[in-house]
Amino acid sequence: MKAMQATWLLGATLSLAACSENAATVTSTNEIIDVDSVALSPSPGTGRWYTESSVRQGKEVFATYCSSCHGQNAEAIPDWKTLDANGNYPPPPLNGTAHAWHHPLSVLKLVIEQGGAPMGGQMPAWGDVLTDQEIVDVIASFQSYWPDNIYAAWLERERANRAR
Repeated sequence: MKAMQATWLLGATLSLAACSENAATVTSTNEIIDVDSVALSPSPGTGRWYTESSVRQGKEVFATYCSSCHGQNAEAIPDWKTLDANGNYPPPPLNGTAHAWHHPLSVLKLVIEQGGAPMGGQMPAWGDVLTDQEIVDVIASFQSYWPDNIYAAWLERERANRAR
């Protein structure tokens, strides 16, 4: 039943993200980052949408706020697909071996901001703690672990999502 609820909530979130495709977000520092406008062209040094600096900064934030659940290198735990004693799924890996690569930037950012509760998960919301830039850097940090074929598949999906 939880899986069905999570699937429904994810679908609802994706629909919401598609509806607000051009909506900008504002952080407590008034920094505005519209992730649907983030350039997807390859950056020098990474060959991906993010810079080496963004990855470095994101890894620092990830180590502080995310690694205790998702693993030091975004690898999580081996049996992340198995329900725990409370009937919850453990945090998934973010290194390209789970489902994070299926989601557009807007959904990744939304989950970090609002936490997992809207989708039936346990992840805390970080929107009141992290700035938009820190959230974008965290996404860059875990995407840096993705193999080239996973990143290429994500990039294709991201472009298709933006074209809608």
